[in-house]
Parts: sequence; structure tokens; C-alpha cells
Amino acid sequence: MALTSITPAPTTAERFETILAQAADAAQSWSTSSPQERITALESVADHLDRCGDELIEIAHDETHLPHARLRGELKRTTFQLRLFTEVIADGSYLDARIDQADPDWGMGPRPDIRRTLEPIGPVLVFSASNFPFAFSVAGGDTASALAAGCPVIVKAHSGHPRLSETTADIVTAALAQAGAPEGLFAVIFGTQAGRDALLDPRVKASSFTGSIPGGRALFDLANSRPDPIPFYGELGSVNPTFVTRAAARKRGSQIITEFVDSFTLGAGQFCTKPGILLVPAESTIASGLATAQYPAAALLLNDRIQSGYAEALQTLSGHKDIKPLVLGNTAYASPPGPSLMQTTAARALAAPEELLVECFGPAALVVSYEDESELLQIARVIDGQLTATVHGEDDDAIAPELLRLLARKAGRVLWNQWPTGVSVTYAQQHGGPYPATTSTTSTSVGTASIFRFLRPVAYQGLPQHLLPAALQDANPLRIARRVNGQVQNPPTGL
Repeated sequence: MALTSITPAPTTAERFETILAQAADAAQSWSTSSPQERITALESVADHLDRCGDELIEIAHDETHLPHARLRGELKRTTFQLRLFTEVIADGSYLDARIDQADPDWGMGPRPDIRRTLEPIGPVLVFSASNFPFAFSVAGGDTASALAAGCPVIVKAHSGHPRLSETTADIVTAALAQAGAPEGLFAVIFGTQAGRDALLDPRVKASSFTGSIPGGRALFDLANSRPDPIPFYGELGSVNPTFVTRAAARKRGSQIITEFVDSFTLGAGQFCTKPGILLVPAESTIASGLATAQYPAAALLLNDRIQSGYAEALQTLSGHKDIKPLVLGNTAYASPPGPSLMQTTAARALAAPEELLVECFGPAALVVSYEDESELLQIARVIDGQLTATVHGEDDDAIAPELLRLLARKAGRVLWNQWPTGVSVTYAQQHGGPYPATTSTTSTSVGTASIFRFLRPVAYQGLPQHLLPAALQDANPLRIARRVNGQVQNPPTGL
């Protein structure tokens, strides 16, 4: 396949209408496609992306400044999650099939035959991210989970990597066609206006987004302003606080210094799970150790908009009267920024959390020193919703139980003696959290549970067997586990 070298133009009105109409048509057939048809389609996409990996990585490197090794690992993650969803489809438990057979002696009076399962929500609009040009972009997790759920996908390409987006789209489209998927099952649109128009189009039934708080909130409000509001899964912002207890600081201070530097500078600080706040005991040597630690070289950020936004946010934070620089890298708008660390106290942070406990997207973080461990609990109470919250402690820390309970109310993922960067694609993963981390605290954008974003429950009452979805028929043709009359029944083994 020839790779494009010209930046795509904004999607025309004619092309936009064709894409939306085809997606609506594809939703009819893809929603009733067999598990094997969906598995074949996802495997085909993964195989095609792997075969075109070298060319894709070169385009991505040119557009994002990310190193080849990072991009190669991210592409591997992208195809891995596509294949992981084939296992989810084959297992079928994601359908949450429930069968309550008619019961004249039911405790609340005679019970009718009611059967419930999860069904595809319809065409999905995915706003791709800038910081993960593969894994959270055109063929990323939301695209994989939506296709697996039985939904057509329209991707709004990110302006930070337009040529990569178009090339990836060409590959995905060809792979789906080879697998026999319906025309219009997948498409990419370009331009801010096209994204807004698609979000407001009644044929789109759900949307996802990864990006800034202002941008995500504006789209969230649009999704809710529709005559028919739709689910909008926005990932917006997170400072991912890390709490270091006194015992941990005494026992592992030097290790925490090294690992924290590695974590907050990973990918030039452009991970949504970057630990942006580190709380340490005032009497520990962690802050002074960070002042003299070894840091990676300055690196260009993903694009000019991110670089200028980072410089502005860093200048605002570092210039605050309650902040003092600990390590200050270059803050010029046009130069690659080096890692920066600032310092304040827990008392000052508690006095002005809206000004100090804020996200600075890039290679910067804030070190907060506390006098008493009770201040850790106070900080945990005032922080906004987070993707992650981390505790570095010892098993017998008296403060740990209450601190962990507080953090579980504020974050989607709580870590113990580990670091939040590096979000493994697993069955149990949770990548989401209370606002402003996300707009939907019950959802995840990573892991197999993300398929539930694009499904909705439907109950069928009194239908004959031949009119029921396969998941609810007595014969269980899909051979999946189901809850029948309140009891889980596993599928029969063998033929």
C-alpha cells in the first residue's frame, strides 16, 4: 500500500454526509454480525497494521518527534489490544445475558418470561489523542472496543498527526474490506468543524475523547445539548498525586527519587498518568536529592500547541508566590523543554489547591513537603478527581488504610509502591476516574471492560425463541455463560 505524504484537507460536506450515511447503514448489519465475523475483522486489522509497521512508525516519528522505540512499543500495544478483544468476543460473557423464565409462584406475583442482554449502541465517534498516535488514535482502544461491541466507528483525526491518521485509516479500511466487513463500518474525518458536526449528528450514538479539560468539556456540553443527549466518554486531566509516608521515605528515599524522576519524565512528561505531584516528609532528603538528581535531556514535545501550552502553564506555576523552583528547565516557547521541578508546602497547597494542585502537561512536577502525616489525608480530601493516586508506604503504616480509602473515592486506579505511568492492557484495568479526570466515572478507556462503553441493555419479554437474540435463546447457540433464574450457568463443554 502506498503511503500518503500530503496533509489531508478538512472533510468536505459531501464526504461527511456519505460517511455518516454509510455508518448508519453499517450499524444495521454489524450489530447482528456473528462473533466469528467480528473476530476475523479485528484480526485482519491487527495483521495489516503489523505488516505496515515500519512505514507507519516513520510517519509517526516525523509528525510527533517521539522516538522509534517508543512508537514501536505503542504499535505493538495497539495490535495486542485488537487481538485481546477477539478473546472477549469469543467468550461472550460481555453480553451479560440474563434469563428469567416465567414463574407463576414468584414472590412478587406471577413472573413473565424476561430476558436481558447488552446490544451495540450504534455508530461511535472517536476523537483521537495527540500523545498516543497509535494506541489512543485511529486504531486505538476505543476503535477496537467499539468494533468488538458491534458498532461502526468514525474517528476524528488529531491535528498533531494528520498524515499518520490518514495512512492508518487506509490500512484499517483495507483490512476490514478484506475481512468482508460492511462498507462504512470505519472512516476518518478531518477538521475541527467536522468533529463538532459529527458529535451533533443524530446518527452518532456515543463518543469518546482524550485531551484537554477545556476542549473535552466543550465537547461534553455539546453532546449533552443535543435533542437526544448521548454518552460522552471524555478523558480530560489528572495530576496523579503520589503520597510518600515517613516510613517509606526513611527506608527507600533514594529509590523513590530515582523512580519518580523516571516516571514523571517518561515520554517528556506527556503521559496522562504522569505523577505530577509528589508529597514527601519535610524532614526527608527526597527534595534535596531531587535537586541534584540526573535528568534526561530536553526533548521536543508532540507539537507546537502542546509546547507553547506547557511553557505557559509552567511559567504560571513557577511564578506563583508560594512556589519555589527546585529544578528549572528551559521554559522558552520555541525550545525543547528540560525537566522542571517546583516545590511548596502542604499548608500552602491546602490554602490554594485550585492554583497549585494543577496539571502541567509536559516534563514538570510539583514536590509538596508536609510536616505531619495528617496533611496527607487533608490533601487527599481536597484534590479533584484523578486517573490514578499512588501511595509509597510500608505495610504497617498506620495512615495507610484511611489514606487508601480516601484515594479510592478520588481516583480510578490506586497504586501501592509502584508508579502510574505504563497502563497495562488487561481484563481488570481501570483507566478513568471522577471529573475532571473523565466525564464518566463508571467507564474505562483501557482494558477489556471498555467494551461496555458502547453497549446498552435491552430486555425482551414474552418473545418466541426464534425471535430472540442468539444470546438469549434456550439452545444457547453462542455457547456462552448466562445467568438463568438467578444462577450462573456455564456453556456445555465439547460438541
